[in-house]
Amino acid sequence: MALKSTVYRADLAVSDLDRGYYADHALTLARHPSETEGRLMVRLLAFALFADERLAFGRGISTEDEPDLWLKDDTGRILHWIEVGIPDERRLRRACGRAEAVTLLAYGARAFGLWWEKNAPELARLERLTILALDDAAMAGLESLADRNMRLDCTVQEGQIWLGDAVRTVAIEPRTIQHAGTRD
Repeated sequence: MALKSTVYRADLAVSDLDRGYYADHALTLARHPSETEGRLMVRLLAFALFADERLAFGRGISTEDEPDLWLKDDTGRILHWIEVGIPDERRLRRACGRAEAVTLLAYGARAFGLWWEKNAPELARLERLTILALDDAAMAGLESLADRNMRLDCTVQEGQIWLGDAVRTVAIEPRTIQHAGTRD
């Protein structure tokens, strides 16, 4: 018998001072049985960072032809493909061929370091790819906010993110590893 996904609900208020975006979002997230709460919270953080009324979650962790999140225009063209974690380099290469912009929000400092060392030369050639990395302290903070029913406020200013509920606030500053359009 297959295990079912666990449903999480989040009322997310986003104040992105960098982009001038201010909106409330009622989100429903399904956590696949193989997905950790930390990864679920990184997906939620990715939504907050790139919030838009057309931004949508993909069908899930086991779907190869969809990202974790994506933004499409009215014609179905993919404007932004967003991955979380440490995906296969080929997946990112395919995403860059399908979308105008691709962002990876990576986590797991040790595993990411090894992955980056192995894949950096190939990934540096992908001009549409931006890679942001979260440190382990950010991950611990995100996990502390996880709840089946969440009310979260997110403020983004000058690359810094404050995500919190009524009790605690987590300060997060993703490190830019690679920025789209720039190569070493």
